[in-house]
Amino acid sequence: MSGLIDKAKNFVAEKIAEMPKPEASIQDVDFKKLSRAGVMYQAKVGVMNPYSHSIPICEISYSLKSDSREIASGKIPDPGSIKGKETTVLEVPMLVPHDILMSLAKDIWRDWDIDYELAIGLIIDLPVVGNLTFPLTTKGEMKLPTLGELFGRGGAAADDDKKE
Repeated sequence: MSGLIDKAKNFVAEKIAEMPKPEASIQDVDFKKLSRAGVMYQAKVGVMNPYSHSIPICEISYSLKSDSREIASGKIPDPGSIKGKETTVLEVPMLVPHDILMSLAKDIWRDWDIDYELAIGLIIDLPVVGNLTFPLTTKGEMKLPTLGELFGRGGAAADDDKKE
């Protein structure tokens, strides 16, 4: 009898392993806006759903590091779902307080950007399989806004103001 149970377990495990799974990648990390609380950055995560039905997202967690120090982290509970047979772009806002930016002054003044490492954990709920976590990481440079961008004279900040 235990041999039959083992065969059934192996069969189910093989079928689950062969099942197509969603694919995710970090597409972009960029300056979003300046506020009294700090500088808002935004990561865009593209998730391809191979199924014909939508898949719920349980949680998105993130950790933004610069100079080996965490400068922003958080969780976004229940951010929605991934549409069926499409690539859904999820926006992950990250607030970096002004005092932390000041502690990165040496890197900022050298080339007017922040060298970063971003880790995102995307937890989705797949039928039959259960919760599946996609660990995503990327490294790069985030350019800081120029004074003209901050005060609405062109660039990303001015474009965002026009959209809102």
